[in-house]
Order: sequence, then structure tokens, then C-alpha cells
Amino acid sequence: MSTSSVPSCAEFRRTQSLHGPSPVTTFGPKACMLKNPKAVMHIQDPASQRLTWNKPPKSVLVIKKIQDVSLLQPFKELCIFLTEQKQMLVYVERKVLEDPAIANDDSFVAVKKKFCTFREDFDDISNRVDFIICLGGDGTLLYASSLFQESVPPVMAFHLGSLGFLTPFNFDTYQTQVTQVIEGNAAIVLRSRLSVRVVKERREKGRAKDRKLILSNGDAEPARRAMQYQVLNEVVVDRGPSSYLSNVDLFLDGHLITTVQGDGVIVSTPTGSTAYAVAAGASMIHPNVPAIMITPICPHSLSFRPIVVPAGVELKVMLSREARNNAWVSFDGRKRQEIGQGDSITITTSCFPVPSICFRDPVNDWFESLAQCLHWNVRKKQGYMSSEEEEVEEPL
Repeated sequence: MSTSSVPSCAEFRRTQSLHGPSPVTTFGPKACMLKNPKAVMHIQDPASQRLTWNKPPKSVLVIKKIQDVSLLQPFKELCIFLTEQKQMLVYVERKVLEDPAIANDDSFVAVKKKFCTFREDFDDISNRVDFIICLGGDGTLLYASSLFQESVPPVMAFHLGSLGFLTPFNFDTYQTQVTQVIEGNAAIVLRSRLSVRVVKERREKGRAKDRKLILSNGDAEPARRAMQYQVLNEVVVDRGPSSYLSNVDLFLDGHLITTVQGDGVIVSTPTGSTAYAVAAGASMIHPNVPAIMITPICPHSLSFRPIVVPAGVELKVMLSREARNNAWVSFDGRKRQEIGQGDSITITTSCFPVPSICFRDPVNDWFESLAQCLHWNVRKKQGYMSSEEEEVEEPL
């Protein structure tokens, strides 16, 4: 598939549909989702979401948790398997190879020479990688998402970290599992992302002239600057180091719905509902549910409960005029920055989800993660009551 056929965010005009934008079904240069002719409307049975390839995959990005000694051997084994047995072109971030344990390994020199390296925020690999393999914890999947601002290649995540809610594969059988993915025999779950636009007022010392800054070369710089982010888990707006309450206004489709007074607010995807949001008292939402969750952080109110809104709405967060201090915002725990008066954070559902490869299928994998990682509804079972005990038990 040519890169010109991959749509950009600018081509997706936002409508008033409450179901949100229809996610793209092409992932990277060669992967796509197998079409299901029995699908009703635009909502597929999660168990029917299968990966297929337009052409055989030839390149893979391997993401390894940095400075983790326990991952060195799995990383080397996987790379040797991919390059020598599968004849794959392997992409690795340059700082991974700068690890002394890898850089000084003479037995790994021949394999390293076959790698293609890149640097985050400098090199664009969006149309070079056919699929991604993550070695580590949930953070490696979040990092993989941050590398791709538009179409994301399929992601296969191995559980080699601490929690592993988003990493369903065990490394013990990696050769069989990777081979099945290369052959196109795998289920996927489309993890929706948030498209976030941060617009900031330019604050200058002294008096502004016509709301523009005059640069040294004589050109005029706009008074506002915008930044765009793709977020897999959540956008967190909090009070930062200030001892005052956070005081931010929350708009939905242009209408003020509430003012958040507390430690802050979390705007999360269904995938992010099991992260910071659940720790703040939110419900857990399956990744296939098209929704956005709004969760207050320690609100100074007894009635401010977490809410779920349709995926198609547009949210905007701004500092209230009555706020005593600025707020701070972060995106999947990264790119933390200060938000002042006049700044805005606009959040919508992205049309570029993360196609996460499943171990079994989207439903079974999710409930398995709830049970194994979060110990959902773990309780000692009530004992059986015999008929003799029932007879002697006194009524309440």
C-alpha cells in the first residue's frame, strides 16, 4: 500500500456523530484489519477483529525498556531470530544500542551491523516499519504509541515488566508467537487514542505590540502557538507544585459543563481507564467501547463522580478566570508543561488507534489482565452451608 493512500488527520472532518470518528483500518505500510462481511453497521464483534497483511512484512521495530539488565538476553535472542531466521529488517532506537552491556558485547557485533537505528523526535520511521515488538512493561506500549502520530503499525507486546496489563505475550514461546503474527494469524484490538491540541498564549516580558513578537530577523511571530499529541492512556491536568486547588473549566462541544476544583482531572481512553483513572475511582471500560472517561482527582465536592461521554464529543479544558494558580498537563505521563490563563487543551477521539495484537482475543485477554494484574473481584469464597447448619441457624 502506498503512503499516499494513508489518510491524514486533516482529512477527517469532525462531525456531530456521538460515535466518534471511524478509526482507520490500515496500520503502517502493509498491515490492515481483515474485513468481516457479516459486520453489522460499523461495530464489529471484538472476536472477529483479525490481522491480515497486504504484503508480507519485511521490517520490524523492536522496543526495549532502557537500562534493564534482565532484558538484555531476551533482546539479543529476539533480534538474532528476526534477522537470521526470519530475514527481517530490524529497527532499534540508537540509545538502546548505547547501553554498555550491548555496545561492549563482541558476540553481538555482527547482528548490530544489520540494524537500522533512529532517534526519537529526529527521525521519521512511520512509513518504514511493518510491525512493532515491545519488550518490557506497559510503558513500552505507551512509548511505541508516542512514536507514531498518525497510522500505527500492529504492536506485539511481551510481558517482561512489572504489571503487564497491556502486554499479553510470554517470552517463553516467542518464536511460535512471532511466526504466527508474520503469517497474519492473530487477533487484534483497536485501542483508541486521544487527539490533543494544546494552544498557548505567547507570554512576553514588557508590552506586546499588536499581539505579535518581533523576531531578530524582522519577521512577526504569531501570538499563539499550537502543539498536537496522540495519547493512548490519558491526559492529566493537575495543580502541579501549588498548594492551592486546581480550578479549571471543562467544556463539552463548546458548552461549559462544570468547573473542576480539586487536585485535577483525568481525561482517559478506555485503555487508560485501568491506569490512573481506576486509581482515582473510575470504572474500567473495555477497549472496544467507543467512549471518553472524565475522572476528577480528589475533587472538593461530595457529588463529583467520574463520567463516561461518547467518543464523538470535543472536550476543552481551560484555566478558570478565578484560578489562583496555573495548572500543569501531561500526556501519558510525558511532555509535562504548564498551562496558564488563555491557554486551552482540546481533546477528541483520534482516528488513528493502536492495533494491539492479542494473545487469544480482545475479550479473553482483557478479563485475563483484570484477574492476573489487578486481582479483580478476588475474594475468599463463602463456605457451603449444610442442611443441619440451616436448621440450627436463628433467623435475623
